[in-house]
Amino acid sequence: MQLELSKPFAQQWKNKDPFVEAEKLQGEIFRALEARKTLRFSLCEKSYFIKIHRGVGWFEIIENLIRLRLPVLGAANEYLAIKKLEQLNIDTVKIAGYGIKGNNPARQQSFIITEDLINTISLEDFCLEWKKQTPDFDLKYHLISKLAHISRTLHKNGVNHRDYYICHFLLEVSNKSNPDPENLKISLIDLHRAQLRQKTPERWIAKDIGSLYFSAMDIGLTRRDFYRFMKWYNNCSLRDCLTQHANFWNRVELQGQKLWQRKQRKGDAI
Repeated sequence: MQLELSKPFAQQWKNKDPFVEAEKLQGEIFRALEARKTLRFSLCEKSYFIKIHRGVGWFEIIENLIRLRLPVLGAANEYLAIKKLEQLNIDTVKIAGYGIKGNNPARQQSFIITEDLINTISLEDFCLEWKKQTPDFDLKYHLISKLAHISRTLHKNGVNHRDYYICHFLLEVSNKSNPDPENLKISLIDLHRAQLRQKTPERWIAKDIGSLYFSAMDIGLTRRDFYRFMKWYNNCSLRDCLTQHANFWNRVELQGQKLWQRKQRKGDAI
């Protein structure tokens, strides 16, 4: 068993089974499945999120392996991804508690507790009105630059997110309508499916950037905005992006269009 608890949880759960106590927590439920539960709760007047994993079962493990995908067994994946982002100086959630027990991968129990990112808004919500009302140029310019920097840093250091949509970027705001463009703090969340390697394969990079492109298609960005992202992400001129990196950006375009078409078919979010 591995267990890490910050001070309030170490005090509250002293001489108790942390896995039992985790299951007792009550609050706003965001997801409740047989194998996983996510909820927001309060402790000592502070807000937290907890994800509880109860074991995925052999069927899901085998199904993922047949599809040549590594199954996500529990909270360990998100725990390691958060630690990696901290090493890379990419803002993300702060871990307040983590526990894992059991050697059987199909029945392994685990949980991860993270501090609630208050005074934040997802970029999906923040950019919602951009299509109707043109945003401040400096703000848009710095947001695109920030996302390109985060993306480049992740992928250059062996990390791919696998759910890389603008809804998973949280912008810190003291005033929703007027954040300081030159001092933006954007945190990347929902890392439970992230993959960590020595080097990220290009197909997974293209999936990440294609997902980001898809999620930003309908918020009123211009072609120049996408070109700016490309230049900053590749750290080169637009000419080089469209020549030396043409195959990559074609893959990104195809991935984005595939997600868009799937959304139109299903009529819901991806």
